[in-house]
Amino acid sequence: KYMRFLEEVIIRTLAEYGLKTERSKGETGVWLDVDTPFARKICAMGVRSSRWVTMHGFALNVNTNLGYFDHIIPCGIRGKAVTSLEAELGKKIDEAEVKEKILHHFAEVFEATFIKKEKTEV
Repeated sequence: KYMRFLEEVIIRTLAEYGLKTERSKGETGVWLDVDTPFARKICAMGVRSSRWVTMHGFALNVNTNLGYFDHIIPCGIRGKAVTSLEAELGKKIDEAEVKEKILHHFAEVFEATFIKKEKTEV
């Protein structure tokens, strides 16, 4: 359920940029044009478990150099491309703005409240 909630956070965030993204059956992450030959992944997600501790995370491609993906098979999935927010919208995206939108939707989806802590000097 946690991973589906994370996907929902990203789907809602990207909707604010006018992108219709969705889940792809049997594949984790967030995608565009899932059931077409033009399917492309914009957000990868993963889980790691070690010594009874689990870690979950996501990698949202915002202003990512997509050329690096030409040399690997991303997520072990052949025949589907990788994209970024910048590639989809045709312009650089303010990453701080994306972060704020993600935090907003995370709080909504997980019914959580964030407490902002001011940075202090060490």
